[in-house]
Amino acid sequence: VSLKSEAQLDLQILHRVRERLVNARTALINQLRAVLLERGIILPKGRVNLMRRLEDLMIADPAVSARTRTLLADLRDEWSELDRQVKEYDDELATLTREDEQARRLATIPGIGVINATALLAAVGDGSAFAKGRDLAAWLGLTPRQHSTGGKTKLLGISKRGNGYLRKQLIHGARAAMPHLAAKPNQLGAWLQNMLTRAHPNVVVVALAAKLARIAWAVLRHEEDFDRRAPVAA
Repeated sequence: VSLKSEAQLDLQILHRVRERLVNARTALINQLRAVLLERGIILPKGRVNLMRRLEDLMIADPAVSARTRTLLADLRDEWSELDRQVKEYDDELATLTREDEQARRLATIPGIGVINATALLAAVGDGSAFAKGRDLAAWLGLTPRQHSTGGKTKLLGISKRGNGYLRKQLIHGARAAMPHLAAKPNQLGAWLQNMLTRAHPNVVVVALAAKLARIAWAVLRHEEDFDRRAPVAA
């Protein structure tokens, strides 16, 4: 990949700081659940449900001592501060996406939201370092590894090389978009439906993430918005 511009480096740092805060928030939430689980309190999944149940526990619960309530209050305040910081970075990334033409184009791709659009710009710029979309997917570690012996080639799991953060974000985006895309009566929807009959959904998610990476490369190189009606190469 070619040398990054100053804007790309700034954007890359922004993503790294945001990711650290998200990981810290996840660790804090897991600690909250563990503390309460030791007291026989099992909380519902989801951050919103957890915060709501936590507020109820803070009022009065015989299973939670006064000292533990104080500690839970400290953890809740820390959680709220992390939420505030993450939202500030999300708002900054959303503003950048609205103002940057390349980011806006990438955001027209299903499964490529603000986070993925800006992460792609930070990592690959205009995509000119890659000769074709599959090269970008391979650089991200989303293409299968191959093993050849005795004249036979066997496809293994994805290589998981390259930019692990961007690969993870693309997979998250593909997982969120797959149900909606699979229901569409177009070529991409038909491809997904066919894949789902032959492979595990997790495998299809990764395959869709690789396809989204190839589409992103085409959008960057051709400088055009993604056309949902246009045929999508397999």
